[in-house]
Amino acid sequence: MSRLIDRYDASGFDLDGVIYRGPDAVPGAAAAIAGLRDLGVKVGFVTNNAQRPPQAVVDHLNRIGIPTVAADVVTSAQAEARLMAAELPAGAEVLVVGSEALADELRGVGLAPVFRRSAATAAIVVGFEPSLTWEDFNQGCYAVQAGARYFACNNDQTRPTDQGIAIGMGGMLAAMERALPGLEPPMAGKPFRPLLDETVRRLGAERMVFVGDRLDTDIEGAVTVGLDSLFVLSGSHGKAHLAAAGPQERPTWLAWDVRGLLEEPRVAVVEGAASHCRGVTATVADGAVTLDVTPADAEGQADALWAVLTLTWAQADAGTRVNVTEVLEALDLVP
Repeated sequence: MSRLIDRYDASGFDLDGVIYRGPDAVPGAAAAIAGLRDLGVKVGFVTNNAQRPPQAVVDHLNRIGIPTVAADVVTSAQAEARLMAAELPAGAEVLVVGSEALADELRGVGLAPVFRRSAATAAIVVGFEPSLTWEDFNQGCYAVQAGARYFACNNDQTRPTDQGIAIGMGGMLAAMERALPGLEPPMAGKPFRPLLDETVRRLGAERMVFVGDRLDTDIEGAVTVGLDSLFVLSGSHGKAHLAAAGPQERPTWLAWDVRGLLEEPRVAVVEGAASHCRGVTATVADGAVTLDVTPADAEGQADALWAVLTLTWAQADAGTRVNVTEVLEALDLVP
C-alpha cells in the first residue's frame, strides 16, 4: 500500500483540533506521530497560539503520549518576535497585550517588553491571552494612537476547545479595529509566511506536508508558502466550509484525522461533470451535485465528500455555482 506520507520527508502539524482538543489528544494522534517517526519522517508542531511558551506545549504533548522536545515546537510568538526584531531598533520598548510567554520571546530577541505603556513605548504586540481585559486592549489602542508601531501574532477567528468553539485572536483584533480603523498589523502566524517558513527551515524539510483543521489559517498558510496540505475533519472547520473554499483555501488531501498520513491517500478524478473517488461518483445535474450512492460508513462518506468537493471546486473555477446543500446533508457522519 502506498501511504500518503511516502510523498514527503516532513510533516508540520497544527495543534488545536489536529493533535489535541483542550487537554485531550485527538484519537489516534499519538500512535500516528509514533508511526511517522518510525518511518524517519521529520515532525514539527506549529501553533498560532501565542499564549503558552514552547515548554508548556512540550509538556502537554508529552502528557498525552507524544514525546516532544522544545526544538519540535514552533509558535507564532517566536516568529512574531523575530519579525519585530528585524523592524525595530535593539532594546525598543514594546507594550505586550498578551502573555508572559510572548514577553519572554521578545526579550530573547533583544527587545524590552512592558505591560504598562509609557512615553517610550515604540510598539505594541497583541497575542492570545484569555485573561486580557478591555482596558488592556484600550491601552494598546492608546499607544498606537500616540505613534507606537502595531504588531499582532495571528488572526484566528475561533479556536477549538474540549467544550466547543471559542473566540480566537481575531475577535480581539476586531474589537481593537474599532478604535484603530484601517490599520493592519504585521503578523507572523498562519496564513502569513513567517511561521511556516520558520518550520520548514527548522526541520530542514525538502518536501513538507502541513496538516490542519482550519482553511483560513492552516490551509491558506500552506498554499501561501507553496506546501501541500492535509485537511483533517477533527477540528474547527467542516464540510460546508470546504465546499465554499476558494482556490487559496483548498487542501491537497482530506482525511478524518492525522492517521490519514499513514493510509493510502484519498484521490479523486474529475471528468467533466463528474468526479470519482474510490468507487463513489459525484455528478452535476440541473445545477446541483448528486451522488450515485451515499455510503453508510464514515470512510465511505469521506470518499464521497472528496468527490463532491473536487467537482464543486472544478465547477467554481469554470465559473459555475452548483448547489451542494442536499448532498452535504446526506453525508450525515461528516461534520
